[in-house]
Amino acid sequence: MKLAILGGHLAPALSIIENVPKDWEIIFLGRKYVFEGEKTISLEYKTIEKLGIVFEAISTGRFQRKFTKNTIPSLLKLPSGFWGAFKILKSQKPDVILGFGSYIQLPVVLAASILKIPVVIHEQTLGAGASNKLCSRFAKKVCISWEESRRFFPDNKTVLTGMPLRKEVLQVIKEKAISKNKNFKIFVTGGSSGSHFINDAIKNCLDTLLDKFDIVHQTGGSEKFKDFESLSEIRDRFSQQKKEKYILRKFLYPNEFTQVLKGSDLIVSRGGINTVYEIFLLNKPALIIPIPFSQKNEQMENAQFLKNQGLAEILQQSDIIPQIFKEKILDMIDNIDKYRRSSLKDLSLENPADKIIKVIWECAEKN
Repeated sequence: MKLAILGGHLAPALSIIENVPKDWEIIFLGRKYVFEGEKTISLEYKTIEKLGIVFEAISTGRFQRKFTKNTIPSLLKLPSGFWGAFKILKSQKPDVILGFGSYIQLPVVLAASILKIPVVIHEQTLGAGASNKLCSRFAKKVCISWEESRRFFPDNKTVLTGMPLRKEVLQVIKEKAISKNKNFKIFVTGGSSGSHFINDAIKNCLDTLLDKFDIVHQTGGSEKFKDFESLSEIRDRFSQQKKEKYILRKFLYPNEFTQVLKGSDLIVSRGGINTVYEIFLLNKPALIIPIPFSQKNEQMENAQFLKNQGLAEILQQSDIIPQIFKEKILDMIDNIDKYRRSSLKDLSLENPADKIIKVIWECAEKN
């Protein structure tokens, strides 16, 4: 069996890679660079290369939610994206393609339909991403993480599998992810690509927070904003004691990300579904700042899910000024016990990755 996995959402893809039979061959199709118009190497490229898996870079355009200098050049890439995907699939000849959404998925799925390669897609969110909704017309099966997503896809194709989890996440849950820090630890993250808005907001209260707390800060590697570089300069001006309390990283590999989550007392984050789900599973209090222009406001929906679990507070990006941001963090820390659930007894630890792999098998056998 030769399986092609489409990137864009790395955590669930890694779960499948960990759980497929040993004799399966895997190729990975994804983004080599994080942002259009920049040359920052993506975390998925670094991670997949580290695993020794063949990585085929897909360069294509996307329909952007707001007009930028890259909008027109991006749209002009759509035909070449399709042709590039067609050539890769024609050369690699995978038996099945597994996609997790994102803009690179569409040209690959269209090429696969012409080449008659079966496609399975997986939806992580509580709703449905635009790419998955379009691609479901061509897919053999649609795997969903939540029953709420079923209404967006053809019923005869849709299978409820749940969200696939890496083995390390499952193990951390079983061990109970209780932090045992000498000092209270805050983890600030904008997801694998980082968040310039969060990075900028934390700058204005960093000195004050470090008087009392330890901070791990994952910035992303944007060449446009250079947040890592500017925050490094700020860190260099701190006393040695404060420097040791402020850990600054551009990227965290998925295993590192889980360990930092496990060891943190409060998370400050965007509202991407994979980060939100790990926060939920690891029972961590969180301050969520959803991206305001996310697809159908899905990050707000994800954040509301965490808030309904009693784990999170939500701050709208448009409402944040430095004083409000700092006060919200301090207020949550002062009342941290109210955000910790007593147990995860209601959570099944069966890994949905096995269900998705079974769907892949069935599609390959019927093709």
